[in-house]
Amino acid sequence: MAHYRFNNLLGAPYRGGNLCMSGNHLLTSVGNRVMEVDLQMSSSQTLPCENLTEIRCIAVSPTGSHMISFDTDGRALLVNLRKRVVLHHMNFKGKVSHCEFSPCGRSFAVCVGKLVQIWATPTMLKEFAPFRLLRTYGGMYDEATCLAWSPDSRWIIVGSKDLTARVYSANHVEGYVPPTLAGHREQLCYVSFAGAGGDAAYTVSKDGALFEWRLVDEEVEDDVTRRGDKGQRGGRDSLRGGDPAVTVRRWRMEGKHFFHMPAKLTCASYHPGTGMLCAGFGHGVFTLHRLSPGSFEVVHTLSISQQKVSACQWNETGDWIALGCARLGQVVVWEWQSEAYVYKQQGHYFDVNMCAYAPDGSMIATAADDNKVKVWSTATGSCFITFTEHKAPVAAVTFAPSGHAVVSASLDGTVRAFDLMRYRNFRTLTSPEPAQFISLAVDPSGEVVCAGSQDTFQIHIWSMKTGRMLDILSGHQGPVTSLSFSPESALLASGSWDKSVRLWDVYEGRGQTDILPHAHDVLAVAFRPDGKQVAVSTLDGQVFLWNPNDAQLQGTIEGRRDMAGGKVIGDLRSATAKASKSFKTLAYSADGALLLAGGNGKYVCMYDVDGRALLKKFPLSKSKALDGTIERLDSNRVTDAGPMDLLPASDSEEDDEGYRRGDRGRGAVGSGGPGGNLPGTGSLGGAGSSRSQGLDKKKRPVIRCKHVTFAPTGQGWAASTTEGVMVFTRDNGASFDPTDLGEDVTPNAARRALRHGDARLALLMALRLRGADDDETLVAETLEAVPPDAVASALRDFPTSLLAPLLEAIAERVTKGPHAHLMLRWTRELCVAHGRAIHSAAHGGVGGAGALVGAAAGCDQRLLPALRRLAKAFANLHDDLEQTAEASVFLLDYVCAAPSAVAKA
Repeated sequence: MAHYRFNNLLGAPYRGGNLCMSGNHLLTSVGNRVMEVDLQMSSSQTLPCENLTEIRCIAVSPTGSHMISFDTDGRALLVNLRKRVVLHHMNFKGKVSHCEFSPCGRSFAVCVGKLVQIWATPTMLKEFAPFRLLRTYGGMYDEATCLAWSPDSRWIIVGSKDLTARVYSANHVEGYVPPTLAGHREQLCYVSFAGAGGDAAYTVSKDGALFEWRLVDEEVEDDVTRRGDKGQRGGRDSLRGGDPAVTVRRWRMEGKHFFHMPAKLTCASYHPGTGMLCAGFGHGVFTLHRLSPGSFEVVHTLSISQQKVSACQWNETGDWIALGCARLGQVVVWEWQSEAYVYKQQGHYFDVNMCAYAPDGSMIATAADDNKVKVWSTATGSCFITFTEHKAPVAAVTFAPSGHAVVSASLDGTVRAFDLMRYRNFRTLTSPEPAQFISLAVDPSGEVVCAGSQDTFQIHIWSMKTGRMLDILSGHQGPVTSLSFSPESALLASGSWDKSVRLWDVYEGRGQTDILPHAHDVLAVAFRPDGKQVAVSTLDGQVFLWNPNDAQLQGTIEGRRDMAGGKVIGDLRSATAKASKSFKTLAYSADGALLLAGGNGKYVCMYDVDGRALLKKFPLSKSKALDGTIERLDSNRVTDAGPMDLLPASDSEEDDEGYRRGDRGRGAVGSGGPGGNLPGTGSLGGAGSSRSQGLDKKKRPVIRCKHVTFAPTGQGWAASTTEGVMVFTRDNGASFDPTDLGEDVTPNAARRALRHGDARLALLMALRLRGADDDETLVAETLEAVPPDAVASALRDFPTSLLAPLLEAIAERVTKGPHAHLMLRWTRELCVAHGRAIHSAAHGGVGGAGALVGAAAGCDQRLLPALRRLAKAFANLHDDLEQTAEASVFLLDYVCAAPSAVAKA
């Protein structure tokens, strides 16, 4: 029941680091994870692997099979991108500023402090020490910042903060001394080879200077002069004549070019095939130049924001350029020839307060402290609409039951309804007196909207159709933190800090009906989908289960110990000794058998409602950059001045570019903009002093879960966390059920029965073996191989316990398979043969006579989520066919009207 795995991360902004392009895929870091974007399908997926701290740089092999991610502490993960698994771990014991694979893919180079290391690329085989160091080069007087390989994988050019660049040999060359390319006045931020033979190079510094270098032949007088010059210059030598005149090769500066921009240059990327150079600057402008020997031609000068461009990267063909802005959390891919956006996404700048699934599970709406409401597609993981009408942080969001509108409540005193068909704010609901709304609920019919306030302690009720206020419910003595409508009755449950849960009759106008008292403040309230139970979370870490019809307590879940874990920097006790946490949010599964609970901790707990037992604890993050993720105290990082993680940042750390979650507190509403402080709020030394900025830089966010919600289809759930909206989906491979299996139930036996025409036996075997077959194609093969006329006989006397997995398999084939008509036939015959069980499941397990249909009658609690998933699949198929038919209506008319070939004959 608790077999769920991490699937995606939504709403997480880009926070700095480099961008990587591999084919049609873009890889970017989001915190301590890596997001992979398919630019052709406009979909994104977050890799399940995590670094221990925030990722600083990533590199992808030329074949696109391997990826290395480095965090801020120098720890690396080697990931198989195709399988999405971690192959090896490595600690480079230093800050890694840049990494790049060689064009041949057999090695990669990293900049670790003042050194450049060349490592052999690990293989897929299991090895004790997979990382093998080949070369280590030094000679730089400051940290190395960038590097690039030559096209033949023989040479490496490295730029550093000492204002110089050096050319190193990837292989051992007897007597070779790396030459130094000097002349810049500020540190280098980009270097690259040019030309097919690697005989030219470009170096770019932060002051906007681009130097063009070329490897030229020079004659020296004698062998002594040549040896002395090689010791000073260190070029690549090739003898072309005899003594006394010989020819050596040296790097010479061929030209200087300047961008002449008012801001510092922050990033650059050169594409050798097209000769195009992209450069980003600190005031949000990026330029495109066409480079050739002695030429520096401006092609485009555009602006994407008011904040600095953090990273840029070309794709392999040179048609697309990816740009990242860390301060805005924005990543765009621009096609420079057609001057159009290929991809544009921006996460929430501040924490996400709440997320909600659409009734069909196809969309997720998020509300955050950045005054925005975003709607995401669960299939692609991309945001397709952002609403910015709110003027204050948005505290709550939910979908209308029809799925065509999103309703949000904000601290600005308004409740707004947004149309998802026309993408506009069609209704704004306000109160007679100013109020800050922190909770929201919409009734099952979609006609009544309720919002609870934190300052007036009232519940306001509006009509969705007219926008008029219907009633104001008073009675709470504290902020109304949670609201929930009963799905099956006219009850509204409200929880407040006044230690009570009140039940209201909204439709009949009778007001308050019952009070459920508690000993501590109420933090969250949730109704079970059948309306026969309400869960209440209190400040003491307990969850109370009540019967709303007779106000009787049915059970209690002790969750105080389950939430314990995770140390905050500066604590004097270990995390296991702290057990005073509580659940801030609750959510039932679609069948009501599971209960999710989350709060100010690093775990989301899943409970079995009937057994009141903890099934599993899902960790949200293991990033050490967040407080509350470390289990044990580390006394080695505690000094006389306090914990090292809270001390002011050094100059080298302040120069690091990147958006950190700790900076978000400085950009809150009323703080004077992102990254700014109110006048007079700076620490000692003034608001603009370096000490004040250093202390602000060390603010550490705390891992927490503000909201959890189950998908209506039962296939997953989502949690609003400090890192973003984490989406978990059901792990079908872990839900293998060996019930009714024998030695004769094998994949070969199922295929044999299918060949002999016994479709029913083949389908039963395939469904009982689901999750056990490695390729997971046995059920799909059986469904598509059965003739349409044999579908009805295959479903005759079919076990009701297998109806839910059969519906899920049909829904999957509707989405991924080409046999739409055959799947419609399966669905029709299934409804004909088992309509009573499906009807009872759709009505909460109650039959037509009102009797409860239990396990003896064959009712499976998973039928309702499976039905919703199947309905969603057919709705998407209908939309696709409708668009195709509308686009080809004249062609279809011609085909239908044209005489057939038989008639002509």
